[in-house]
Amino acid sequence: MARIFVGIGSNIEPEKHIKIAMETLKEDFPDCKFSTVYESEAVGFKGDNFYNLVAEFHSDFSIPEIIKILNTIEQQVGRKRTGVRFSSRSLDLDLLMYDDVICDIPITLPREEITENAFVLLPLSELAPDLVHPEQLQTMKQLWKLFNHKSQKLWPVESPGEIEETN
Repeated sequence: MARIFVGIGSNIEPEKHIKIAMETLKEDFPDCKFSTVYESEAVGFKGDNFYNLVAEFHSDFSIPEIIKILNTIEQQVGRKRTGVRFSSRSLDLDLLMYDDVICDIPITLPREEITENAFVLLPLSELAPDLVHPEQLQTMKQLWKLFNHKSQKLWPVESPGEIEETN
């Protein structure tokens, strides 16, 4: 079984959409674990703040099958993939890592966002501190320690409504 990490984000009714994503992933992948939910400013455009977290689970599904499942969950909450790349989203589910696979097709893995965005790296380092990035050859904990923390601000969501974190 592959060890899979998925980034989850929303800035349109984020409490509602993050909760749906977490519940659906838990139904589809019963061993699914979640990081803390973090709030951050929009990156790459002006917009409402995002809620972000990372999910970890195991599956025998292939990379294309996982992508299809993630896209279906996004569509269930009204996500349309016809807009500007950097814009508000009801739900964004990104396959970050699939074991230690390095590829460009059908998507780029590991996702570049891991080392570029605090809202991906911090929850990933929390969930899997000893996970080694297959290209950087450093653990997520080491990568977070080296990250420029001043470049992007984020903070844990203290009371995100009905969202329950399940580590």
